[in-house]
Order: sequence, then C-alpha cells, then structure tokens
Amino acid sequence: MNPTYHIGIMSGTSLDGVDVALVDLSPLPPSLLHTFYLPYDKDLRRQLLDLHQPGNDELHRAAMLGNTLAHRYAKAVIELLKENKVEPQNVVAIGCHGQTVRHCPQSGMGYSIQLGNAALLAELTGITVVADFRSRDIAAGGQGAPLVSGFHQLLFQDPKIHRVIVNIGGISNITSLAPNLEVVGFDCGPGNLLMDSWCLRHIGTTYDGNGVWAESGKVIPVLLEKFMSLRFFSLPPPKSAGREVFNSAWLESYLSGHEKPEDVQATLLQLTITTITNSILADFSDAAEIYLCGGGARNKALTSKLQASLPGKKVKLTDVLGANADWLEAFAFAWLAKQTILGVPGNLPPVTNAKGERILGAIYQA
Repeated sequence: MNPTYHIGIMSGTSLDGVDVALVDLSPLPPSLLHTFYLPYDKDLRRQLLDLHQPGNDELHRAAMLGNTLAHRYAKAVIELLKENKVEPQNVVAIGCHGQTVRHCPQSGMGYSIQLGNAALLAELTGITVVADFRSRDIAAGGQGAPLVSGFHQLLFQDPKIHRVIVNIGGISNITSLAPNLEVVGFDCGPGNLLMDSWCLRHIGTTYDGNGVWAESGKVIPVLLEKFMSLRFFSLPPPKSAGREVFNSAWLESYLSGHEKPEDVQATLLQLTITTITNSILADFSDAAEIYLCGGGARNKALTSKLQASLPGKKVKLTDVLGANADWLEAFAFAWLAKQTILGVPGNLPPVTNAKGERILGAIYQA
C-alpha cells in the first residue's frame, strides 16, 4: 500500500516543546488526524537560549544540541505513531521546522539557522525528512518568514469574505486573505516570548495561563510608548523578527527597576495586542473576520482585549473553521514537506519578498 500520511514537527520561538501532527493531505480540506506534544526540560531550554547570543564553543554546542533535538523529535514521532497504531512506512515524509536559534534575513548576506539534524531524524524514524525550509527563500532575497501564509490560504480563503489569520506564537504574524487580491503576510511583533520569559523569571511558571497574572497588573503607558518606539513596528511589510529583536535584554533596556512585575506583564500583554491591532487597522481595515491560532489564542485575557480593540469585526479562533488553533503550525510544515516532495513551491513572494516562487527545503531520504 502506498504511504498516505505526512507528519509536521514544530518547535517554535517560545522554546516550550515539540508539537507533532499526523495529517492526511489527500482530501480538501486536508485533515489533522492525531497530535503529540513533548515539552522541553529546563536544561534544554536554557542551552537553546544560550545559543541565541555569541558564546564559547558555539559550533560544537549547536551540533550537539541538533543531535539532542533530533532524538527528541524522533521520540515524539515514534510515540505518536505507536499511540495511534500507524506504521512508519505509511508516512510519506516528516516536515521538520527545527529549532530557530538565529534569524537574520535582513542583511545582504542573510541567514536563518534551525537546529535539528534532519539526517539523524531520518535514521531514527525510518521516514523521509524535509528540513531547512527557510534558506532557499532567503537565498532568493526573501525574509524566509512567515512560511505559513500559503497554508492559511489553502485552509481559510473565502471567495467573498476578507479574512485575517493571526498566529500568536513566540512571535505574532498575520496573513491577509482578501478576495481577488494577492495574499499578504508578515511578522507584526512579539507574541508570547516576552511574556513567557517574564513569567518564568518572576513567578516561576513557563507561561501566564489565561493572562491571569497580567490581569492583576496595570498597563504602564510610558513603558508601552517606549516599546512602540522600536523602528520595527513602523517598517512596512514584508518583515520578520525573532529573539534577535525581542529578548530579555531589549525588555530590560526600557525598565527602571522600580516597576511592579505584574504591571510589566500587563504592559507586555498590551504590546502584543497593540501591535496586532495596529497592523490589522493600518493595512487591512476592511477585513471582516479575524481568526486566531497559536498558543496565545488560548490566552483569554489576550483574546478578549483583542476583540475589544477591533470593534465591529468578528474575532474567533480557527477552531470554528475546523482547524485546531494549537496545531496549525505543525500542520503547515507537514503540508510544506509535501510541497517539497512534489517539487512544488512553498513560499509566497508577496509575503516573504523573495524574487519568485521557490521549492523550499532539503530532503533526507529514509
């Protein structure tokens, strides 16, 4: 029997863990069949964070972490298949995003580095692996991000309704799906990563469940204004960002040290809301429907405030369109793997600013 399934692996900027999705891409719309989540432990998260800054023996540490991640990814894949009684030979390919440790596409010699050792992952699982999705788009003059907009178009385009898809992961990005117009997408600012790191530092949790801690504080207007002065927010798309732009040092540079931690958290929550809202109202003010996905979509404080900041617009999770908001990125990288295997372009040049459509990724045969 010919293999029919694909697997997507996503480990995002939040550094919380590994999302794995088993999907069937043959029907339209494609189907998300099964999922598995494997969290990162504190030591792995710390080692990955350390690689975002220059340090001693970086090449060796990066290579060893790539091997460690490959074993984590393989464990998650094997557990997913075992739980659902699916044989590896029934999977066409794994689309593995890898763990981003540097994303610097802006210069004339841009690059983006995702760790994961795809060759080792293919050995450990016995399944063909597609990885390194961002490099070809950057080589063609693009940002290498966001790459999920094409998948958003496949799932959510409506012939009559202007929809905007907002992915709130570590970084927030948006995709505009306007009838009869080209797809537009870009990173608009920090999603969860600053809030998560501030939480870990002050209350010892990896995230602020439903924004409860942020709700206990008050927004500091002067601090929010300082955040918003960053040039990135006023740049026109296409644009993308990562921890090189938004990190703890960037946050600390604006603090006096006298702020209440919960007030800083409230201000960071408002920063995410404001940058998303500004992007939608500035570029897609006629959009009627806004759909949220990513981990931040489950933050009730964030979603309720976002709805309040976009009066007259329908703001819902992608769940109502039949796509689970938690698993959309892993789902997308399964689809991107299929595009690569078939020799079909996976990028959208109006989104990434690449010189043209490109077949993304490198294939590691089983």
